[in-house]
Amino acid sequence: MSEATEANPDRVATLAHVDEYLKLGQEYDCSDIHLATAAAPLWRRYGTLQPIWGNAEKVTAADAQRLVEGFLGPKEMNRLVERGDVDFAYATPFGRFRASVVRQRLGYDMAFRIINTKVRTMEELALPASLKPLTQYHNGLVLVTGSVGSGKSTTLASLVDSINVERNDHIITLEDPIEYVFESKGCHVNQREVHSHTDSFAAALRGALRQDPDVIMVGEMRDLETISLAITASETGHLVLGTLHTGSAPRTLDRVLDVFPTDQRDQIRIMVSESLRGIISQQLVPRKDGNGRALAIELLVNTPAVANCIREGKTFMLPGIMQTGRAVGMITMDDALKNLYERDIISAEDCLFRAIDQDQMRKDLKM
Repeated sequence: MSEATEANPDRVATLAHVDEYLKLGQEYDCSDIHLATAAAPLWRRYGTLQPIWGNAEKVTAADAQRLVEGFLGPKEMNRLVERGDVDFAYATPFGRFRASVVRQRLGYDMAFRIINTKVRTMEELALPASLKPLTQYHNGLVLVTGSVGSGKSTTLASLVDSINVERNDHIITLEDPIEYVFESKGCHVNQREVHSHTDSFAAALRGALRQDPDVIMVGEMRDLETISLAITASETGHLVLGTLHTGSAPRTLDRVLDVFPTDQRDQIRIMVSESLRGIISQQLVPRKDGNGRALAIELLVNTPAVANCIREGKTFMLPGIMQTGRAVGMITMDDALKNLYERDIISAEDCLFRAIDQDQMRKDLKM
């Protein structure tokens, strides 16, 4: 604690350096730390945003500027001054963090995502065994989707690590910023950070295709050019793993197709129907016992029936196909949530709130 805090133990003053907040967040198993001008310090713990201390002083504009200047390097500070915002990976002796600093009306706001620097295996994360085949393809497109903070990066890192251990290939990761650091094991791994090593995901992806890659991980497929390049790469002998901020497999396909001009969609549907290997959609749901969050995973595997739906633009039929595709590991989000509820891991309220088809879930839960 800072000297000011020790002098006034009844009132928690602003700490001296952002690292002190980040250490606290790590110790208490938080995912994010928020330090905003004119607000008390906050953390997100098990999905809930709450004050770190009930009696904390609000961060003043001067405090925020002092904290910002205390941890930003010259390069990041220049970018913040020029653009008004900066995003980068912040490394400390005790861990890595995804940092975002913005300038707003009252002063500076800082947000930090706490990164678990140890890449956990699929077994450690208790990921379904049905995900394993997705890491064994040598071409095609695998998408990991979900809202912000749903664990996409952790799942994606685990899939990449599985490939890294079991194969002898060239893996290139394109990230903004680099989160998990991969040590080359069976594979040769190169990691590139957008804004530090390249201008954009699209530019990085174009460059990656000239580097003789076998596997390309795209941290976020944000725009038409990136999505188009990823699909092309997946068709030309590369396994492409990417993320999107969508809530289910049908919505993911709609999002991918909708970024293209209308006159190109028929062709893109055919390309996606042939290159897609699978879509993993996930949510982190608070556990009923209050001890962390449980992972709910939806899995779409590309089968002839799925490919036909994609070609014909009938993505609304996919949930029904997924219901009948359990033999190949497919599961809908609502079934994944029901499984967690039936195992007494999550509450009925959370199960209903996070369901895709809430009317049907209400009937199933008899609420």
